[in-house]
Amino acid sequence: MTRPACWYGGMEREFDSLVVGAGIIGLAHAWAAARQGLRVGVLEREARAVGASVRNFGFITVTGQPAGITWRRARRSREVWAEVASAANIDVVQRGLLMCARREEALRCLEEFAAGPMGEGCAVSRGRDIRHPLHPELLGVLESPHELRVESRTAIPKLTAWLATQGVTILPRVAVHAVETAAVDTSAGRFHAEHIVVCPGPDLVTLFPEVIARRQVTLCKLHMLRVAAPGWRLPSPVMSDLGLVRYLGYAACPSLPALRARLQEEQAPWLADGIHLIAVQSADGSLIVGDSHHYGDAPDPFQPRDVDDRMLSELSVVLDIPSPDVIERWVGVYPSGPEVAFHETPTPGVRLVMVTSGTGASTGFAIAEETIADLLGRPAPAHVGDA
Repeated sequence: MTRPACWYGGMEREFDSLVVGAGIIGLAHAWAAARQGLRVGVLEREARAVGASVRNFGFITVTGQPAGITWRRARRSREVWAEVASAANIDVVQRGLLMCARREEALRCLEEFAAGPMGEGCAVSRGRDIRHPLHPELLGVLESPHELRVESRTAIPKLTAWLATQGVTILPRVAVHAVETAAVDTSAGRFHAEHIVVCPGPDLVTLFPEVIARRQVTLCKLHMLRVAAPGWRLPSPVMSDLGLVRYLGYAACPSLPALRARLQEEQAPWLADGIHLIAVQSADGSLIVGDSHHYGDAPDPFQPRDVDDRMLSELSVVLDIPSPDVIERWVGVYPSGPEVAFHETPTPGVRLVMVTSGTGASTGFAIAEETIADLLGRPAPAHVGDA
């Protein structure tokens, strides 16, 4: 009799470490555990990556992350991404960031940020130094050298395949029903490990729902678009004024309240939809554009046109694309909460890890290093500092 693909009766069930979830957070923990010489198994209910980890920009963002541990995690994760991308044959398709200012208040924020400690390596250009394809009416641009951008749709499968060559056992189509100390019950039977990391992504009810509820985690739906190749290359990923009021790393800029007030007067519907522009370019020349943010315990699956139209209008006033040609649309869902991220120990030997801010790609590798060090009783990684 032919057994279904999810049958693992003859496969090893004893590991040093088990990771539940094969999104970027789960894969990062598998990487961190394998680096410590542990025998690692990854349990994933889907046959392949289909969630938020492949529905995003693939933009490892440092500039604009909140001051303190999140900013340091982003810097460390950027370093790991550079190492892993080379080893796993993942292309880094863009580098850096162009944070564009359409208003004087935004330009002042950029100059204030560049002069501060998190602005290291960043520079601000004004009016006449702005070149195509940026819109000629922009007032200024902050250029950051820190960011990397990969193509998520291909990077996550390549990362998964590479981890398998590093001794990590990937077990797809295995649904996890319960986790306890040293054991995981699944649709394929019971697995055992001394160390277990649960990375549930947007599943708020299957594993440790009481912890997730106490942490006030809900879900965020975002809209994203792919725009046909405009015929030119974008030097780096692009953001705009709306990102300054959304990314907490700019919160200390003295000019931010004035910018927020002006945006409320001029673009209140954009703020209500949680829109802030990110535009990145793929190897084929097309642009991935987003995004918006709508919150709820069960966000609807629909994509109202007016939200997309607002995102596209912001794109057209930042880049020289008067009539963007949309060739693909999708939504993503990720967990959201009052914290950027958290981990808890719901039972001995088990860590529940959630990134509740949409920054998994940007901070996940550093968080994974912290989690594995904690499980093994070892000193915290250097990037943790005094956090």
